[in-house]
This record gives sequence, C-alpha cells and structure tokens, in this order.
Amino acid sequence: MKTVAGIDLGTQSMKVVIYDYEKKEIIEKASCPMELISEADGTREQKTEWFDKGLEVCFGKLSAENKATIEAIGVSGQQHGFVPLDKDGKALYNIKLWCDTATTEQCAYITKEAGGDKKVVELLGNLMLPGFTAPKILWLKNNKPDAFAALHYIMLPHDYLNWKLTGEYVMEYGDASGTALFDSAKRCWSKPICDIIDPKLFGLLPKLIEPSAPAGKVSAEAASAYGIPAGIPVSAGGGDNMMGAVGTGTVADGFLTMSMGTSGTLYGYSDKPINDPENGLSGFCSSTGGWLPLLCTMNCTVATEFVRGLFELDVKDLDKEASKAPCGSEGVIVLPFFNGERTPNLPNGRASITGLTTANTNRANIARASLESAVFAMRGGLDAFRKLGFKPREIRLIGGGSKSPLWRQIAADIMNLPIRIPALDEAAALGGAVQALWCLKNMNGKCDIAELCAEHITLDTSKSADPIPENVKAYNTAYEEYNKVLEAVKPLYE
Repeated sequence: MKTVAGIDLGTQSMKVVIYDYEKKEIIEKASCPMELISEADGTREQKTEWFDKGLEVCFGKLSAENKATIEAIGVSGQQHGFVPLDKDGKALYNIKLWCDTATTEQCAYITKEAGGDKKVVELLGNLMLPGFTAPKILWLKNNKPDAFAALHYIMLPHDYLNWKLTGEYVMEYGDASGTALFDSAKRCWSKPICDIIDPKLFGLLPKLIEPSAPAGKVSAEAASAYGIPAGIPVSAGGGDNMMGAVGTGTVADGFLTMSMGTSGTLYGYSDKPINDPENGLSGFCSSTGGWLPLLCTMNCTVATEFVRGLFELDVKDLDKEASKAPCGSEGVIVLPFFNGERTPNLPNGRASITGLTTANTNRANIARASLESAVFAMRGGLDAFRKLGFKPREIRLIGGGSKSPLWRQIAADIMNLPIRIPALDEAAALGGAVQALWCLKNMNGKCDIAELCAEHITLDTSKSADPIPENVKAYNTAYEEYNKVLEAVKPLYE
C-alpha cells in the first residue's frame, strides 16, 4: 500500500487524512476540534498550543500500520492568520485569525501611508483589509511592543505546521499572496508595504519556494512525536482555499470552486494575474503555479447556524423548514454580517432580518432566507469574474453547505450554473495529500498537476444540481432586492 497524508487546519477543527494513491481512496481520517477566542471588539484568536495538540490528537488516532505507509505529507491551513514566534520558536502572542476584525485602524494607516487604495492595489493586487496578515503585524507592534521587539518568525497557520513537522522556515506563493505583504503579480515580498509597518519586517519574512517544491523533510523529533516516518517530504502546502482548489480539481481555466463553511469563498484558476478588489475579488496566487482570484465572505454557515439555534432546529429540520418557502422567501432577506464582513468591506457590520410583514413572517421564510443570503454574496463574486472575462463552466461545491440537497439547488439557481460535488469529502485535506503526491513525483521527474488532479479528483454525480429556469428567474429578482437592502444599510457601518 502506498499513501500520502493531508492535514487541514481549519478554524473549527484540524483533520488528517491518509490517502491511498494507488486505489484512489481515503483509507483513514481523524479530527480534533479547535477552540476560539472571541471578543466583542472583533477579536478572533487561537493559540499555538492548540495547533500542537491538534497534531498530537489527530495522528494519535490513526493506526500505526497506516501511518507507516505514508510517503509524503501536505498541509492546508486557514489563510491570513498571524503566528508570531521568537527566536526559540516560542509564541509571543495569540494567533490573530482571518476572521479577526480588530485591525481596521491599522488597515487605514497602512493604506494612507502607501498613498491610498489605488496604490495598495498596484503594489499587492489587493486592498488592505482587516482579514489579511499585514495589519495584524502592525497591531502587534502598536499593542504589544515587547512582543514585537522579540519577533523573529512570521508564519501563517499552515507554515507553522510545516515548521513543526520539518523545522524549516519557508512559505509558498499561494498563502503568501494572502498576507498583504506580497506582490501577487511579480511573486515577491513588497518592501514598500513592509517598510510602512516597520523597517525590520522585510528581513524577518521567510524564504519563498515554488508550490511544487518540498518545504522540508519530517524531522526525527516530529517522527517520534506523531508516529510517522522520518525523512519523508512535506510539500509546500498552502492556504485552505488553495488546497481546496487542488482537492476539487480547480487547477485549469473554466472551473470555479465555492466553499460554504464558516466563511464563504468563490475562486477559480487563471493562467494570468487577475483581480477586482473593489468588487471583492482578491488577486491571489494558486498553490500549483498560476493565480487564484478569490472572493471571501466572513459569514456563511455562521448565518444558518444562528437561525437554526434561534428556532432550536437540527440541520435536517432547518432544511425541511426552509423547503416549505418559495424561492426568494416571499421577500424576507437576511443580511448575515454576524462577524462583521469582508465582502462587502464592512468590518463593523451587523446582521439583520428585514422585509418582514404580517404575511411573510414565519420560520420557513427566515430559514430559507438564511440559506439564500450566503449564496447572494457569492453571486457578486461570480459577476466580478465574468466582468474580467472569466467564462465559468461549472461550480464545484465543498464545505458543510455542500451536504444539503436544498442548499445545492439554491446555489445552482442563484448562480445559474451547474453544481458538482467531489466524490471524496475533506477537499482541503485531500488537496494537501494530492499536492504531497505532486511533490513526491516531482522529486523523481516532471509531473503535471492538472493531469494528476484529473486522475485523482472525481465527482459524485448523484449529488449534482442543475439550474431550474423558473427558479433562476425568481432569484434574479430576489438578488436585486437583496442588493437594494445592502446598499441602504452600508452607510450605517462604513
């Protein structure tokens, strides 16, 4: 048996899968929940010791027999999180996460010093947003000066796991492009942005490596701690969206992946750098070469979980209740900004349920509106893709939302595109495993990632959803109404 392993470090959990690349199946997997520090000021943080424990727990649950067959490992991690370490590798502060919105002041400062939004986009391909890493570093300097003075290593969550496994301090282009310290078009660190934050910052950043290259090899220490083979390669890895792209086969033009998890994302592969930051489309690099323009919202299953809890329904009952309502929920609209929002850029945004009347106020309409709201946000990203000349053929849907037949149909109807579901779940972890296989094969000759994904990523046709013309028409109208409400409330939070 020949296997590779994929690790996915998400906001809510860490997962590890062992993938038999000859039989093309996941033979074992394990998971561990992650805690979250959440404060009213927008703070969202985790601790390095929780990541350490996650590795111990996940690998501890896997059989020694299967772990012994692992030939390479690939790591997927939540993007943008700032892991600050001193020269001895000790954490200097908590990890500020992608969903942390406590850095609006720092974003404004960096943007002003750079010469405004337009100049920032010229330098990075992206706006300076609270979710990104750069303002988190300035926040540490402003609020924890002693910690900043001792700062030696700047890592993203997936890089931290790579470092724990190998002892090597490197970063690949895909996750680097989400730091707001990186010129995505030229694939290099942006010294002008770094210097605005602090003159020493540029010299602290890790060495950049190609996505096909290994980050390092499993150290003897890691092998002993986790029961895995020493000396096997750990691939470059990448952000969860970049690895999700690999795990869904979105490594060639025309395919889009939509992830409906805690956050919502929509992204597609491009052979050239493209972005539209004003409409929420970030100009990221892929973790396979090429680029991965991406839209991210901070509230997806967040909204449905809140409504589910409000009505004391389980997941299946929420779907059952929502299915009773028509497309558009009879005018009921949920603005799902429970965590503030990144797209649109409203870090101080608040959620609301609106459009209620004596005739339409019921559980069914509110339940369905919560499902629809997440996809309406994605529709804006699809419009931006099309304006840039991207011609989507289908959407490959992943995340918790992909498990709901109703939500899959809502997505097909609002986006007016076929929805397809990968046959193997855990797309980000699987993407890490396939990237690890790519790395392994490249160490013995040239391997094409698109061909590799075509071989290993299959679809579950029984879960497909295609647009229904009358539903598409109804949702076009509902989408217009959603945008009217959104534009009306924006000034309250800007």
